[in-house]
Amino acid sequence: MHIDPPSKTDQGPASQFTGDVYLTPIHPTQEGSRLRISLVRFTPGARTHWHSHANGQTLFVTDGIGLVVSRDRKSREWTVIVIKPGDSVWTPRKEEHWHGGTADSMMCHLAMLEEDPDIAATTWLEPVTDDEYRAAISLASDWE
Repeated sequence: MHIDPPSKTDQGPASQFTGDVYLTPIHPTQEGSRLRISLVRFTPGARTHWHSHANGQTLFVTDGIGLVVSRDRKSREWTVIVIKPGDSVWTPRKEEHWHGGTADSMMCHLAMLEEDPDIAATTWLEPVTDDEYRAAISLASDWE
């Protein structure tokens, strides 16, 4: 057993995020554990790019109001979920999705996933366009 010292918070890279996003590793993958946990803070309007996870991902909202949006490329349908403090969201393996703050609210969550040393944990895709972001906000009409 040991205590990990606090990790440095870094700004999320533009290759994976739009807007100001801040990442703080809480539990980096360690020998004997495949679990990785990060605290992710999104400023209003900030969001991830479209992405998927090899083994799925759990998000636990700690503060603010946000969105999680998944898509089905074949049907071109989206699922939009409004997330608030205390909510947990599971995104299944390989489900293409994005998450972030609303236009008027920041959002913080713990992102938890299992890493496999033989495959990439996250596959990053294209940025969420401003039009896609606005469409998701309009689909989430009950978020206030």
